[in-house]
Amino acid sequence: MNYQVVIPVLVSFAISLILGPVIIPFLRKLKMGQTERVEGVQSHLKKAGTPTMGGIIFLIAAVVTSLFYVKDYPAIIPILFLTLGFGIIGFLDDYLKVVLKRSDGLLAWQKFLLQVVVTGIFAFYILNYTDISLTMKIPFWPEHYLNLGVLAVPLLFIAVIGTVNGVNFTDGLDGLASSVTLIVAVFFTVMSIGTKSGIEPVTCAVVGGLMGFLLFNVYPARIFMGDTGSLALGGFVAGTAYVLQMPLFLLLVGLIYFVEVLSVMIQVTYFKATHGKRIFKMAPIHHHFELCGWSETRIVAVFSVVTAVMCLIAFLAL
Repeated sequence: MNYQVVIPVLVSFAISLILGPVIIPFLRKLKMGQTERVEGVQSHLKKAGTPTMGGIIFLIAAVVTSLFYVKDYPAIIPILFLTLGFGIIGFLDDYLKVVLKRSDGLLAWQKFLLQVVVTGIFAFYILNYTDISLTMKIPFWPEHYLNLGVLAVPLLFIAVIGTVNGVNFTDGLDGLASSVTLIVAVFFTVMSIGTKSGIEPVTCAVVGGLMGFLLFNVYPARIFMGDTGSLALGGFVAGTAYVLQMPLFLLLVGLIYFVEVLSVMIQVTYFKATHGKRIFKMAPIHHHFELCGWSETRIVAVFSVVTAVMCLIAFLAL
C-alpha cells in the first residue's frame, strides 16, 4: 500500500519542489509573463509579468513519477495519455501566446480539433486495449450501472472536452484550479484504493505534484499554471473518472468546474439575447465574486471547501 500511495506522492512532491526554483526564473527570462486583460478585474493588472506555463512543473513531476509504475500498473496508461495529451495542447497554446506573441494562441478551431483527436485516441485505446467498460456507476443507486450503448462514445467526447474546458475556466485566481483539483485527486485516490482499480500511482503523483506546485502558486502567485496546467488537469480528471467508471460523479466532485462553464455559457447567451446586458458582473463566476468584494484567498477557500463537501457527498452516493 505504502509503495503505490505514499511513495508517488512524496516523489512527485519532491520533483515539483526542485523544479519550481529552476523553471520559474527560466520562464521569467523567456518573458513568459501573464498578460492581464485591461477590461478585466482591475486588481489583476498588478499580476502582469508573473510567468505562466507553470503547469509544466507538476506535469513533469506527475508524468516522471508515474512512469516508474507503468509496468506494474498498466491501468494508469490511458489517464497518463489524456493528461499529457491535453497538457501538450495547452503548452502549444501558451507557447504561441507567450513566446511567439500571437495574442490568441491556438485558434478556437485548432484547439477544438486537437482536443477531439486526443479524446478519440483515448476512446479507441479504452475500447480496444483495456477491459474498462463505458457503463457508468449511477450516483445514489449502488450496484447499478447506466449503459448507453452506442451513445456512450459521443457522451465520452462531451464529458472529456467539457471537463477539460471546465478546469480551464476555473484557472483564473492564484491557487484556485490547483486547490480544487488537488481535492478531486485525493477523492479519486481513495476511490481507486477502495475499488482496487490500480491507478493510485498516477492519482497520487498528481496529488504530490500539485502540493509542490501550490507552494509557488498560492496567493500572491509566483507562477501561473497557464493552459499547459489547466488542460492537463482537465485531462487527468476526465481520464480518471472514465477508468473508474465514474463520469456521472464528475457532476458532484467537479461541481466547481461545471458551475464555471455554466456561468460563461449563461453570460454569453444572455449578453447576445439582450444585446449587451449581463447576469454576472463578470464571467467565469469567480470573477463575479471578486467584483462583489471577495478576496482571492476567500474565493479559493470557499470553492475548495465546496469541492471537499461535494467529494464527501460523492462517497455517500456510492
